[in-house]
Amino acid sequence: MGMCKPLCLGHVDIRKSLVGLATGAGAIYLLYKTIKAGLNCRPPLCSGSPICIARLAIERERHGRDSGEIRRLLDALECKQDEYAKSMILHSITRCVYLLEAEASACTTDDVSLVGSMLDDKDNSVKIQALNALKALSGIRKFRLKIQEHSIKVLELICTIWDSELHVAGLRLLNNLPLPDFVHPQLRRVMPALMEILQSDHTLAQVQAIRLLSYLAQKNDLLYDILNCQVHSNFLNMLQCTQPGSLLFELLVFAERLSEGRNSPHYHAVRWHYSERSLHEALFGNDSRLADRLLALVIHPEEDVQIQACKVIVSLQCPPDVGVQPSSCQPSHSFFNNGE
Repeated sequence: MGMCKPLCLGHVDIRKSLVGLATGAGAIYLLYKTIKAGLNCRPPLCSGSPICIARLAIERERHGRDSGEIRRLLDALECKQDEYAKSMILHSITRCVYLLEAEASACTTDDVSLVGSMLDDKDNSVKIQALNALKALSGIRKFRLKIQEHSIKVLELICTIWDSELHVAGLRLLNNLPLPDFVHPQLRRVMPALMEILQSDHTLAQVQAIRLLSYLAQKNDLLYDILNCQVHSNFLNMLQCTQPGSLLFELLVFAERLSEGRNSPHYHAVRWHYSERSLHEALFGNDSRLADRLLALVIHPEEDVQIQACKVIVSLQCPPDVGVQPSSCQPSHSFFNNGE
């Protein structure tokens, strides 16, 4: 009996050693399989980084074959993804469209519709990336008509969501499209929102809003809606020399087009009435200090601003439509009178 106990203990030790050896061997084998799988695993075709996409563009130029990256991204967008994944996929699509234009041209209108459908996503970041992707695709002529179909939706987003990044993305898209006449009723409804963006403190959004308004100011059926839009009492403070040059230039272009529009025979044929706080009264009313602002901008450090300020002064002094008859040019009420 005394000999049996040490013998049993010996068997137990041997069994433990065998189990430990087997466990260790199994762990080593699993580690080996993991390392092997890692070495054999190919990385995704493209990470979506600018360098990776640029490499694809160079490869395509060199070998004359499609990378298939845009198609892979569009296929991934069709699958169920979370908001972050959708946002990153759309961001990569935007980059690919700019760098792989030939491949982007091979996309279909259904692909454009897929990207456009992301405007209905509940997440703002997805909406913004979808707007950027549509802006990139709008550079391809054959997609412009299809993208125009989303114009009303884009205007709706701009006027209902107060997000500067979304405003910039949406307005950039609209400024890259010829807006059809059927959008004009919606444009009238969002005019107050556009004017608020114009008077915000986000320079990029302001510049994009002014560019759109300058374009719309050339439409006869929208000019009055713009001129009668309500503005803040300090609107002309936007024309101070301390403002960024890019913003001042666009504001002056806007002012010139409004001046030309209101002096046209077509517009003069109707007697218009403006509200007291309207843009028209701020710029062209009897109590407006626009002349003072313009004179200060004539000596602005940036030449483009100087030249544009002079153009506005000329448009105020002598309407373009009668400019061929110097004797008939009359100063516009209080502007630059009495030696100003």
